[in-house]
Amino acid sequence: MLQQTPVVRVVPRLAEWLERWPEPRDLAADAPGEAVRMWRSLGYPRRALRLHACAVAIVERFDGRVPDDVEDLLSLPGIGDYTARAVAVFAYGRRAPVVDTNVRRVIARAVEGAPDAAAPSARRDLAAMDALLPADVVDSTRFNAGMMELGALTCTARSPRCETCPVATVCAWRRRGYPEDEVARRPVQKRYEGSDRQARGILLAAVRDADAPVGEAALRLALPDVARFGRALDGLLTDGLLEQAPDGRFQLPGLAQSSSSSSSA
Repeated sequence: MLQQTPVVRVVPRLAEWLERWPEPRDLAADAPGEAVRMWRSLGYPRRALRLHACAVAIVERFDGRVPDDVEDLLSLPGIGDYTARAVAVFAYGRRAPVVDTNVRRVIARAVEGAPDAAAPSARRDLAAMDALLPADVVDSTRFNAGMMELGALTCTARSPRCETCPVATVCAWRRRGYPEDEVARRPVQKRYEGSDRQARGILLAAVRDADAPVGEAALRLALPDVARFGRALDGLLTDGLLEQAPDGRFQLPGLAQSSSSSSSA
């Protein structure tokens, strides 16, 4: 849920999610469309489908218990390096490097003397963190957490608080005089307003908030832009976020079609 989404938006959704589905088997027993519905406005709703698929796999292959081994975690749908290692380390106390954007930035500055990290590379980044990780398992867990906090709160991207940094005396970037000429250029994120991503969100919300499957006419009223409508609807169907009922109306995946005809045709 936290991928590309601020914590303040995630916390209430997480609380609702865990109240409804406290265990993986609870989520797995429900339709994937219910996961999409509960996702609401978090954005990137394919993550909801992946979470549901992940819960199903945990039930089928691990008897409903989230595995503690990195390789087992990586075998689950939608689970990448960061999530697998974070679960193994912070939930189960395993020794493994955990690398996020903040950790990459701290290593780039404090160890390599660069103003920011280069483009992500899982092999390079994990090796760099592993080289710093204490051998003791408990210490390694604390070190992982400390590096993440250091990057999030002190060694920030735009306004690093070098005067209060606990590693300032050994920081290679500080010793070099804080050069800025090597800062990696980040791609500018496309505007959300008027984008196909916004169009997908409009159509998905129209179906998600309805009490019964929704007809194409109603969806076109929600999104009059003809070009974006076609692309958005095709994308939602291709990604499995919507499915077409036998009568031609649209619904969330896995949900039985309502016999009600109250939704628009």
